[in-house]
Amino acid sequence: MSTVSMPAAARPSPYDRLAALGIALPPAAPPIANFVTHVREGGLLYLSGQGPREADGRMHTGKVGTEVETRDAYAHARLTGINLLAVMHEALGDLGRVRRVVKLLGMVNASPDFADHPAVINGCSDLLIDVFGERGRHARSAVGFGSLPGRITVEIEAIVAVD
Repeated sequence: MSTVSMPAAARPSPYDRLAALGIALPPAAPPIANFVTHVREGGLLYLSGQGPREADGRMHTGKVGTEVETRDAYAHARLTGINLLAVMHEALGDLGRVRRVVKLLGMVNASPDFADHPAVINGCSDLLIDVFGERGRHARSAVGFGSLPGRITVEIEAIVAVD
């Protein structure tokens, strides 16, 4: 039986899925400027852009397509997804309150001729599906930018429907 048709109580929790993946959520990083990490408006949680920050605070930097390989940028997008989950956990107190990941905007610090932005942002998308199952499937944009703050490789923001 798929987890979509299982009663909610029988589904593995997002925390069970994270544990099975060997992922421990870091503390949510504070904003880098004059904004907040999230805003809740009704049943939607808007998450500010997060980057590929390691637990020790180190950020992955470089231009994808010249300095950074696509497979490495995919891992950076996955790490960024973990950081988005940390903000969701801080905002909601329980990832089980996520009804659906609605939309991602994935930004790639890419060289002008780089053309595989979706393959990079798949790192985050794949993680969200691994953690939330079908509730993690989302609409998405994956676009290239000439630069991102601090030369980070990726930045991703999200909109999440919550209980």
